[in-house]
Amino acid sequence: MECKNCNTSLTLESDYCHVCGGKVIRNRLTIKHLLGYFTETFLNYDNKFLQTFISLFTKPDDVIGSYINGTRKKYVNVISYFAIALTITGIEWYILNTFFPDLIDMSSVAAKGQEALANESVSFVQDYISIVLMLFVPVYALMSKLVFFTLKKYNYTEHLVIFMYIIAQISIFGALINLTGVIIGIPLGHLVYINGPFQLIFSAYCLKKLYNLSIKGLLLRTLLFLVIFLLFFILFSALVVVVNIVMHGGVDAFMEAQKSKIQTP
Repeated sequence: MECKNCNTSLTLESDYCHVCGGKVIRNRLTIKHLLGYFTETFLNYDNKFLQTFISLFTKPDDVIGSYINGTRKKYVNVISYFAIALTITGIEWYILNTFFPDLIDMSSVAAKGQEALANESVSFVQDYISIVLMLFVPVYALMSKLVFFTLKKYNYTEHLVIFMYIIAQISIFGALINLTGVIIGIPLGHLVYINGPFQLIFSAYCLKKLYNLSIKGLLLRTLLFLVIFLLFFILFSALVVVVNIVMHGGVDAFMEAQKSKIQTP
């Protein structure tokens, strides 16, 4: 018998390949097996997904640090976890757009007169949510590297791993919060007041654990992070506006579109 993944010779009693670790599959694919795999992978308390999700809240230094240091079997690896987060986020926005379109409203968090632009920006982001999340990783990793430029514990590539885990966790938790909120009738704009602080606190918490920071050190670097984040946010907002202007065919057409949205009841 050979491993179907790497063609290594196996004994008839083998359940896993001793070279690649692949599970030996003896049965044909059926609905029952698919449901069993889904239950085993996502619903059992002891499975890697739930273990990774819970441990990122309780001991993020163990999850992220273990991966960086070479221990890759205990938790879901960073690429797979990020891919799961992208899938959940895609499902989240499909549900929001299909069943709760009226609650996708960011007017409550927009400056006066900028309500239409805020909703336009959200619409743009949700259309390219996977790309946006993937772009966030190198940007946040760069920001983090700048914040910790005096500490050489992690290189830029390792900061990429750190923020792939952090952004994946934020996305999964945010999806749970958003879907729960809209189900009970809370507009998406109001849920920003939950998701926004959570993102900042969770990111700071993970970095504190990874860098073993004191409270004072954490506060100082959080302030520096916020300054750098503000600069990047301004650049990102400007980019969104530029893209929208190009998509509308020019500044005049874009401004006219915004005016018509404001005037529309």
